[in-house]
Amino acid sequence: MSATVLTASALLLDMDGTLVNSDAVVERCWRRWALKHGLDPEAALKVVHGRQGYATMAVLLPDRPVEENYADNRVMLAEETADVDGVVPIGGAPAFMAAIADLPHALVTSADSALATARMGAAALPMPAVRVTAEQVGASKPDPEGFLKGAAELGFGAADCVVFEDSEAGIAAGRAAGMRVVGVGPRAAALSPDAHVEDLTQIRVEAAEDGTIRLHIDEA
Repeated sequence: MSATVLTASALLLDMDGTLVNSDAVVERCWRRWALKHGLDPEAALKVVHGRQGYATMAVLLPDRPVEENYADNRVMLAEETADVDGVVPIGGAPAFMAAIADLPHALVTSADSALATARMGAAALPMPAVRVTAEQVGASKPDPEGFLKGAAELGFGAADCVVFEDSEAGIAAGRAAGMRVVGVGPRAAALSPDAHVEDLTQIRVEAAEDGTIRLHIDEA
């Protein structure tokens, strides 16, 4: 392993795959949806992570009217919110959230508020006071809107923020926002984030005297 230190004023955290392992639910719901629409479930699962549901549907069914994607997305969100079987914290997430509790941070997720609340609750993780959910953005990741809104709400510029993400869409959004990115988990490994960890046990958080946050990262 090699050690990396990143300094930031604020942290912007994705949820699924970054703080919460919800892969079991995501795969159950999207496999059902793919089969219903005559799609290969394995191919579908390669593009679902990180995006809002309607955006995934637009990739998989590019000729379908967007209204149908929005309607299906509402059904998908309800199914995912009701199903928390197998939802658990990512390794090290409880200690990491405790370490940043008094530091500037925000949740920036493609989930809506109800789904975010359900999954953070199922994983027994504290919900950040500042959060940007699906209802608050006009464009899904990989668009940077969510991360830019999170930074603005915390009162910091993009260059002062570090993003934690697991997916291709999320890492692309962080980069497009002009932020540094810590990739978390296997999906992030091949996407050349600024630093990569298998889980959050590899990160130590230090609050510096000048108010900045120092992230000591033991890279995978």
